[in-house]
Amino acid sequence: MFVVVSTSSANEQTILIVGDSLSAGYGIDVDQSWATLLQLRLEEQGYEHRVVNASIGGETTEGGSTRIDQALETFKPCLVILELGGNDGLRGIPAIRMQDNLENIILKSEASGAAVVMLGIQIPTNYGRRYREAFEKVFSDLANQHDIPWIEFFMDGIALNEDLMQSDGIHPNASAQPMLLDNAWPIILAALVDQGA
Repeated sequence: MFVVVSTSSANEQTILIVGDSLSAGYGIDVDQSWATLLQLRLEEQGYEHRVVNASIGGETTEGGSTRIDQALETFKPCLVILELGGNDGLRGIPAIRMQDNLENIILKSEASGAAVVMLGIQIPTNYGRRYREAFEKVFSDLANQHDIPWIEFFMDGIALNEDLMQSDGIHPNASAQPMLLDNAWPIILAALVDQGA
């Protein structure tokens, strides 16, 4: 499922969000999600880009890797915001498999002409130090290897704050959405500036 956050015009370029429930607006009104807030901020700052949110709750990197061809062909984005990995971690999927999937998304996106930025994810300490370190290293390794902007932890300042989390302790609530956007905004803006937008 794809959610086009804005109406399109001939001059608009597309920003494609490929993510999981953190970006799909799980448990909140879609109008409150950080993806919708991103569209509003772009418009406020004079950007004519439209945001297409291709995020799906429960999505893994494998699912994203499988879907990326169709999404790129359909929307022809100038920028892909990649926010996947959390569900891989929760399921204990091997880090090397996650890395291969994310790399496939990155390479296909860049081959299509899109820039890529990546929103890193961290997992709880109870998954064990060895797996946790391997998991988190995937994001830094890919960012370095492919020279793409990234942030270490998309949920920074949110994940351990009960006031900003839903009752499941996993998903951010509506109050957290502006913070998610603020966490992601610097690399999104940098990518747009690099493109001369």
